[in-house]
Amino acid sequence: MFAYDISEQIKQAALGAGFELAGIAAVGDFTELKRFPEWIAEGRAGEMKYLESRTDAGELRRASLKSVFPWAKSVLVCAINYNTAHPYSTQVNNPGQGWMSRYAWGREDYHDSVLRRLREVENKIKDVADGPIETRSYVDTGPIVERVYAKYSGVGWLGKNTCLINQQIGSWLFLGVIVTSLELTADIPAADRCGTCTRCIDACPTQALIAPYDLDSNKCISYLTIEKRGAVPEELREGMGRQVFGCDICQDVCPWNRIAPATDKPEFQAREGLVNPALAWLAEISEEEFREKFRGSPVKRTKRLGLRRNTLIAIGNSGDSRLMPIVDRASHDPDPVISDAARWAKQRLQR
Repeated sequence: MFAYDISEQIKQAALGAGFELAGIAAVGDFTELKRFPEWIAEGRAGEMKYLESRTDAGELRRASLKSVFPWAKSVLVCAINYNTAHPYSTQVNNPGQGWMSRYAWGREDYHDSVLRRLREVENKIKDVADGPIETRSYVDTGPIVERVYAKYSGVGWLGKNTCLINQQIGSWLFLGVIVTSLELTADIPAADRCGTCTRCIDACPTQALIAPYDLDSNKCISYLTIEKRGAVPEELREGMGRQVFGCDICQDVCPWNRIAPATDKPEFQAREGLVNPALAWLAEISEEEFREKFRGSPVKRTKRLGLRRNTLIAIGNSGDSRLMPIVDRASHDPDPVISDAARWAKQRLQR
């Protein structure tokens, strides 16, 4: 069987497993991967030390797939739509409520949902292969920059907000990849259709997009509310607005997301209370309720401490003086991160 026929079978298997998009890229030293070590060296990754993982030879693992898997020849990139039929963060304004990133609303951690489908496709690859092959499936956890391979697989282009954008579906996409020793037929890279648009750059409240296609994670609200430990730098708190977990603004304003379809997959439907969650609830959520409410959710990554810290900052930005009693109580919290955020919020509300 020809490589083209096998490649088409594999992509059809991905669509059959529930992915909306699938494409194949050859393993290569792409321009974006050459830029990755520079981005790390400039400190743009913040405290995300896992991005700095290196091989025994000292190469960044995510910048050179061949250095990790010498047998790797092709990468199958699969994308699944997680958009739901709810307003965007830029379309709502209720001072007493916060915002959780769209991807965190679902009933199941997307890592599990996407990986389950990838395993199904991985089995198909082994079925159609002529003899034993090597494969590895990853959802965010592998030595690979998925969105770069997604670009070269034709799944979408890398927008000025650094997110992957597909012309038909938009950017509300979870990505999964299968690295294989099979030499498959690569697809044509997607054309960049951002044009002269700079809406994402103009809309970023913390100016994290320092140039087109260039993100400084240290300023990114998603990084600050999820990955950043300890206190958030004061000069960035006002820009965080009422974001309590992640941020969708640069995607909300993207013209390509005006036509983004809503998914019908049950695991991505929003759970009750997570679309515009009440700040009063999140600020004083107990450890037990946090574990129960966010079991199987990406929100667990920020931990209860991080979620409460973010919520107190959001309260400070809300202008809602009715939340002052919550801030007063939090200002006496034994954890210095919480009490610091509460004191800052109190000063903001008193203005």
